[in-house]
Amino acid sequence: MKGTLFYFLPLVFILSSCDDKKLQHDQKIDLFADERQEGKAYIMKPQECFYESDMVVSSADIQLVDQSSGRGKSIFIYRVNSGKVLKTTRDSVVAFPFQFLSSQRLMFRRDSTSYAYLKKLDGYRFIAQPMHLKYQWLKAAPVYSVKPEQ
Repeated sequence: MKGTLFYFLPLVFILSSCDDKKLQHDQKIDLFADERQEGKAYIMKPQECFYESDMVVSSADIQLVDQSSGRGKSIFIYRVNSGKVLKTTRDSVVAFPFQFLSSQRLMFRRDSTSYAYLKKLDGYRFIAQPMHLKYQWLKAAPVYSVKPEQ
């Protein structure tokens, strides 16, 4: 009896521990459930864009000049040939044409005037000086068209 009990007890412990592990695998615990928002991007309202920007320009003459894609992050360089400066915090005089950088492709309509919400260029030191870049597109700002006054 003593010999069979010696072999039987480890078998009971092994079987009971296997059941506990099986129960743990069935329950998934997500520690970051509140912070995860898949597929939802924050889009700023026009008033927010205006207050967060260092410079706001309304122009119908904004065109894509250069783009880089493939290796690393994609960047797009746009040129504003003419327009009206609505707000500036850095420069008292803005000389047209000037260029700005964006990390996303912007869809400006050719037949309408759009707002350009710009921030001071942060980073990109290797292309900032040769391309004469001082500003970049405000990150969460979409392209808003200027509505005609009635």
